[in-house]
Amino acid sequence: MGQTEAAPVFDTLPRSAVYTGILPCQKISAMVSSGEVAPVGILSEILPDQVQPASIDLRLGDFAYPLDASFLPGKGTKVLEKMAQLDADFQSFGVDLRTGAVLERGRLYLVPLLESIRLKSDVAAFANPKSSTGRLDILTRLIADEAALFDQVEEGYEGQLYLEIAPRSFSVVVRAGTRLNQLRFRRTRGEAPRAITAADWRQLVTDGQVSDALEVSDRTGYLPFSIDLVGSGVDGCLIGWRAKKHTKRIDLDRRDYDPLDFWEPIRFHRRASLVLDPDEFYILMTKEPIAVPPDFAAEMLPYDTRAGEFRVHYAGFFDPGFGWDPSTRKAGGSRGVLEVRSHEVPFVLEHGQRVGWLRYERMAERPQVLYGREIGSHYQGQDLKLAKQFKQPQF
Repeated sequence: MGQTEAAPVFDTLPRSAVYTGILPCQKISAMVSSGEVAPVGILSEILPDQVQPASIDLRLGDFAYPLDASFLPGKGTKVLEKMAQLDADFQSFGVDLRTGAVLERGRLYLVPLLESIRLKSDVAAFANPKSSTGRLDILTRLIADEAALFDQVEEGYEGQLYLEIAPRSFSVVVRAGTRLNQLRFRRTRGEAPRAITAADWRQLVTDGQVSDALEVSDRTGYLPFSIDLVGSGVDGCLIGWRAKKHTKRIDLDRRDYDPLDFWEPIRFHRRASLVLDPDEFYILMTKEPIAVPPDFAAEMLPYDTRAGEFRVHYAGFFDPGFGWDPSTRKAGGSRGVLEVRSHEVPFVLEHGQRVGWLRYERMAERPQVLYGREIGSHYQGQDLKLAKQFKQPQF
C-alpha cells in the first residue's frame, strides 16, 4: 500500500527517537497486549478489527440509560455516581442492548462502553464519532470519570469510558458491540517533538500531497476547504441529500436500505447556491479532493463562526492514507463528505464558499497499515456518499 516508501518531508528525525504525536495501529495493538486498553469483564475481548490505522473502535455495552439532560461529572465524581445523583433509580430503566434495541430520535442516552483504558503519564486520548455515525446524524460524546470536557481523556487516566448518544434525524437499532465512536491516542511528551514546520507544510501542499486544488494557507498545518454545490455541472445532477423528517428506524447492522426512503436528493439547477433550513440535516461534499499522507492524521474543524451559524462536520477524524494514492504520493480524488446543519436562521451557502479547515498532525510513527481498500475501508475514493447502511442510489 506504499507505507514503506517515504517522501523527504517525512524522515527528518532519527528513528531511535521517541516521537510525540498520534499513536499508530501497531502501538495501539501493543497497548491492548499490555492491558492499557482492556475489555470490561472477563467474557469480552478486544477484537483485532477494532484497531484502525490511527484509532481504535469503541463498542457499546449491554445497557443504555435514558437521560433527561446531558452532563459532565467534574473533578472528584465518577460518571455512575453522577447518574445516581440525577436519578437514584436510573439502573431500573436501562434499555437492554444485548439482543438489540431502539434508541429513539430526539432522546438522550448514556451507554457504558466495553473498553476501559489505563493511560501512561505521557499519553492522552481523544474521541470522535465514526464516519457512519456522523452521516446518520447521531450525536455522540465520550465521557470519562471526573471529566470536565467531552471527548477528551487526560494523561494517566485509569477507568471505564461512557458514551452519550442522541439520535437526531432517525431512530436507530443498536446492539451491545455496536461501534459508534473511535478513540485515538496522542503521546504528549517525548525526545523529539514533531511539529509541522512552515517549510514542511508548503511542500505537502505544493506537491499535491494533501489536495490538488488549493494554495498554501497562512496557517501551517491547516487546509481550508469549500463546499461543492455544482457537482458535474449538468442540470439535475446530484449535489447533496437532506434527511426526511418522518422515516422508519435504521438498524445499524443492515447494509441494504433504499436511500430514497430516508433522504431527499438535492440537485443542481443552474443556480450554485443552497438555502439551509434551520435544524434540517444535509449531506454535502467538499469541492476539493482531500488526502492524508501516511505520516499524518487530520481532523475537521469549523472555519469561523463569524462566517455563518452553521456546522459542517459531526465526524471529523481522517486516518493516515485517506484519499492517498501511494503510486503518485498525491491526493487520489477522495472528497470530504460534510454533515451540515444550520442553526437559528436560514443560511445561504454558495458554491466554493469556504466552510472549514482540515487540521493535520504528525503521527508518532508511520502506521503499519493505512486507510484504504486493502483493509476494507468503506469511504476510500468517495465522492458524495451516504452512510454504509444505504445502497448506492440507482438514478
